[in-house]
Amino acid sequence: MSGPTEPSPHQSAQLAAQPSGRTVDPRGPRFAAWVTTAVLVAVLVTGWWPLLAAQAVVFALGAFAGPRHSPYSVLYRVLVAPRLAPTDEREDVAPLRFAQGVGFGFAVVGVLGYASGLVALGVVATAFALAAAFLNAAFGFCLGCEAYLLLNRLSIINKKVGTAR
Repeated sequence: MSGPTEPSPHQSAQLAAQPSGRTVDPRGPRFAAWVTTAVLVAVLVTGWWPLLAAQAVVFALGAFAGPRHSPYSVLYRVLVAPRLAPTDEREDVAPLRFAQGVGFGFAVVGVLGYASGLVALGVVATAFALAAAFLNAAFGFCLGCEAYLLLNRLSIINKKVGTAR
């Protein structure tokens, strides 16, 4: 009879990727990514930073209140989801909230850049947010979600190494 063993690094990474208990239909975040992509393209084409400020508010709602409270999520639930077949596929909310927080950070930097006259900073920050939104919309690859999972795995590995000393 063997005693309890610690999980391997691979098992720890899998445990870190376990859902938080709150999940969403993954088609909702992809819809939101398409809307976000359109908004960010409009900002880059027009340079109208108040639209970027509005997008920052959308990101903040998704990050701090949760994706369910984002205006794009409401649009998806009211206008799009009723027209789609139900799905059993679910996605954990925690990585989505982190990704929205990252988007919020880039949007705030972009607004500060545009508003202070550092247009190049505004353009670059907006372009980074656009690249991430487009990757999610077009390919289902959530860059912020992947960063969340990677950071989560690294923190478990670092905690394990720290306790082994």
